[in-house]
Amino acid sequence: MARASSVIARLIAASGLSLAASSALAAVPPPDPQAIWTFQDENASITSSDLPDRYYVNGLLLGYTSPTEDVPDFASRIGRDLWGEGRQRVSVNIGQSIYTPADTTSGHPPAGDRPFAGVLTADFALLQDTTTTRSIIGVDIGLVGPDAGGQLVQNGFHSIIGQKGTRGWGTYQIQDEPVAEFVSARIWRLNTGTLGGLETDVLPDVSVGLGNLRIYAMTGGVIRIGQGLQSDFGVPRVFPGPSGGDAYTPVAPFDWYAFVGAHGEGVAHDMLITGNNFRTSPTVSLVPLQGELEIGLAMILDGVRISYTQAFQTAEFRTQRAGLHQFGSLAASFRF
Repeated sequence: MARASSVIARLIAASGLSLAASSALAAVPPPDPQAIWTFQDENASITSSDLPDRYYVNGLLLGYTSPTEDVPDFASRIGRDLWGEGRQRVSVNIGQSIYTPADTTSGHPPAGDRPFAGVLTADFALLQDTTTTRSIIGVDIGLVGPDAGGQLVQNGFHSIIGQKGTRGWGTYQIQDEPVAEFVSARIWRLNTGTLGGLETDVLPDVSVGLGNLRIYAMTGGVIRIGQGLQSDFGVPRVFPGPSGGDAYTPVAPFDWYAFVGAHGEGVAHDMLITGNNFRTSPTVSLVPLQGELEIGLAMILDGVRISYTQAFQTAEFRTQRAGLHQFGSLAASFRF
């Protein structure tokens, strides 16, 4: 784990130096005086699999993104030291994610099945944009375990819709542990011309995370086609999925695009797979190389952005079954 942390730290430092030079060549976009509120839900019930309610079950997020330049001085200095000039915002998100094994009916999942886990975090980030790049640096702090409310939310929702409660939370769950995670990402926006009168572009990206929850590095890209692609840097996703971020600035009364993307991830540590760091808990064997395919649609109408993503993920642990894990991600953002 120490060696992986060192490698990721070098990646952060190297990317920060090289990308600061490239962003210095890009123009700074106009200021945006409006704040943005985002509500997002990711749910595994939207799937073609015969096992919908397992593994990454649900992710909820409520986020606030400030107007440009409404940024504390210390955070603004960090961004300019790292990346040079750019238009800055801060974002604050509250999120909860729920994970379960495939067996949620017996009360005693077999060894080799993923542990139950609830994750509750507050995320604080600085976003800095040029006309061709978005840079993000932030920290996530929170809690993993029963007090994160995974069982309460899942079984409470099942009760509301008339489904049976999930069994096994009391016997096969990751236990309470505070978590802190440093995250950093960079997205490039590369114009690739037009096709049939529609704009096209490519969004390569790289991101890293370092903390007691996860240690990972991710890279990939998204291809888009539509109108008004300068409005954003791709759709938002719940951490740690590949995300274009919550900030957007419409360029027309109606902007839209369809997209397809692919990402690969190297994971050195994931508490939600391998169990608690400082106490005994259920555990399974981590798959260190993971991948994801995404396809979806986004639109911005009168300043309101709605996006939907269907994600297909490879195995996160060695005894995972039922093929690619699938879930849908729906986000709605409002400008004020």
